[in-house]
Amino acid sequence: MTEAKTAVEWLASVAPHPEVCRWEWDHSPLGVTLLPAGRLWDVLILPGELGIATLDVLTRVIDQPGPVLVDFGDARTGFFVPPGTAARWLGTGVRAAGLGTWIVVPCPGRSTGGTRWLVPPDGSGTLTDPALLELAMHEAAAALASGEGL
Repeated sequence: MTEAKTAVEWLASVAPHPEVCRWEWDHSPLGVTLLPAGRLWDVLILPGELGIATLDVLTRVIDQPGPVLVDFGDARTGFFVPPGTAARWLGTGVRAAGLGTWIVVPCPGRSTGGTRWLVPPDGSGTLTDPALLELAMHEAAAALASGEGL
């Protein structure tokens, strides 16, 4: 099974009706579907510039962070983290999507005009450690505040 197919199955497994999820990915003009957070993953959503800088820090520290989404115009970046993280997150300026929330998710392995994967899921269930994400955010925020490039 290819990585993209495995990722599709992993993501679709959280949908109330996985077959409908796959149908929407195949037939939606935008190539996206809504999926519920809080089952296999939560999503921490950072403002665009901070999110991109945080991903840069993370990729220098670890080989493979969990899946990362970016929305239209790179205004927001969403990091997939373990379920339950959203309920405990206290960070200012960071939105948390957990149990009871839904997010727009593009099909892995396909290009869309809006929301897209910066780090696509690999289907293994790899998620970003929230403590490591928080440390990376602090480093990224400090660099942005000082005007230093990452």
